[in-house]
Amino acid sequence: MTPGRVPPLGGTTDSLWLGVLAAAAGRCQCRGACGKSHAKDGGRCQREHGGYQQHHGGGTVRLIVAAADPADLLLPPHRTAALPKRALAAWCPTCHDGARTRARRTQRTTAPVAEPDALFDL
Repeated sequence: MTPGRVPPLGGTTDSLWLGVLAAAAGRCQCRGACGKSHAKDGGRCQREHGGYQQHHGGGTVRLIVAAADPADLLLPPHRTAALPKRALAAWCPTCHDGARTRARRTQRTTAPVAEPDALFDL
């Protein structure tokens, strides 16, 4: 696995993964959290599990299960696994990575900055 990449919840035979994938009808559930509008696809990513990925080197699309809320994509894997099934979504790797990147940027820009004086109060 590449560094910085979050492993999927369960394997591809795990009942949680299968349940979320069935609820998503085998299609990525991203609706723009990755930074793309998906306007040409009715507002939802068109990638389907097992389909062919035409961009970025091609290959077979393998959907993963992760938090549906982009802010929760930054949770550690053990906390994500504890989320209820309704709080999970199917993501293609491209949308998942894009949504996590945007969530990290949002977190950095909205994180409170420590007061300068508070740094020296030891």
